[in-house]
Amino acid sequence: MKKYGYSFEEHLKEQLKDPEFKKAWDEIEIESSIAEGIIGKRIEKNISQRDLAKKINSTQAVISRIESMNANPSVNTLKRIAKALDAKLEIKIR
Repeated sequence: MKKYGYSFEEHLKEQLKDPEFKKAWDEIEIESSIAEGIIGKRIEKNISQRDLAKKINSTQAVISRIESMNANPSVNTLKRIAKALDAKLEIKIR
């Protein structure tokens, strides 16, 4: 989406040329990917943070912290979230 004349992807590609920015981005890439995936699926399914939390027997605050990258969720929590969203959790080491 080009709200300001360029897309986020274009802006990110340019920013990643800066070694300092790239290092910082690499450090949060996993958390960002998790948050983006959960938010995207939750919106796609029209489920609120509160409803998702109820489905996994947790609280809205926990979902909020995960989505804002202020939590380090366990694999078990991520599996429960994926199941509640009828999604597939993939974890890869390359």
